[in-house]
Amino acid sequence: MTQLLRTNPQHPDYQRLVAALDASLRITDGEEFHFYAQFNKSDAIKYVLLVQKDEQFVACGAIKAFDAQTMEVKRMFVAETHRNQGIASTLLKGLEKWILELGYQKSILETGVRQLAAIRLYEKNAYQRIPNYGQYVDQPSSVCFAKHLDA
Repeated sequence: MTQLLRTNPQHPDYQRLVAALDASLRITDGEEFHFYAQFNKSDAIKYVLLVQKDEQFVACGAIKAFDAQTMEVKRMFVAETHRNQGIASTLLKGLEKWILELGYQKSILETGVRQLAAIRLYEKNAYQRIPNYGQYVDQPSSVCFAKHLDA
C-alpha cells in the first residue's frame, strides 16, 4: 500500500532521497549541475511530501511559494527500484492537492531537457510547457511547465 506523508525538509528520509536525486543529477546534468544546485537548496522549502511503500520511503517532492497564486514544485524524485509503478503521478497529485489546500491556484516547475521521463510525467499529468521563468530564462537546458489547478 502507498501512503503519503506531509513533512518538512529536515525529515531524514527526505534528506536521504534528495541526496540520491543530487547524485543522479550530477551524472545527468554534468557541468550544469552546480548552476541548478544553487536553486535546489532546502532553506526556501517548507512543504515536503514523502511517499511510503512497503514500509519504506521511496519518493519525495516539495513545494515552495513562487507568487501570490503560484507554488513551484521542487525536488521530485522516485527511487530507481520503485519507478514505473505510478508513484511519481501519485506524488505529483498529492503535491497539487496540498497546493490547493494552501490557497494557491497554479503549479509551476522546471526540469532539464535531458530528464525525458520527467517531461513525460508532467505532460501525462496535464502540465503545459511555458516559457522559462525566473533564473531559468536564459537556460537552454531547462524546460518549464505550468498547470492551473481546480479545487
